Amino acid sequence: MLQPKKTKYRKMQKGRMKGNTKRGAELAFGSFGIKSLDTKWVTGRQIEAARQAITRRMKREGQLWIRIFPDKPVTKKPLEVRMGKGKGAPELFVARVCPGRMLFEADGVPLETAREAMRLGSQKLPVATKFVVRRDFVQ
Repeated sequence: MLQPKKTKYRKMQKGRMKGNTKRGAELAFGSFGIKSLDTKWVTGRQIEAARQAITRRMKREGQLWIRIFPDKPVTKKPLEVRMGKGKGAPELFVARVCPGRMLFEADGVPLETAREAMRLGSQKLPVATKFVVRRDFVQ
């Protein structure tokens, strides 16, 4: 019987992101947060841009938690290179985001400041988001 050829490296496929998130769907640290409503890849640059927009609006008051991390490498071959000759070099890193995933959390600022800061931060992200407030939050 023919045995399959054993290779040292395993090819990674892009994969599919189906369904809602399985973890990280609730507020864990802060009183306010933004939750994803879409399925997308969020790059490290987009996360950093959103973080800067949120902290700038909060005027460095309170505390901010980033609940996603870009741990998936995305590779790309250079332009005008023929097919074959292996996989391309890592181009960027992305975080997989499914619906329901908590992206950012904040605490220690008034409700209106947090709402405006999260709105500015969500404009930097490729996913549709929703502002959430902790149930036991009292003004």
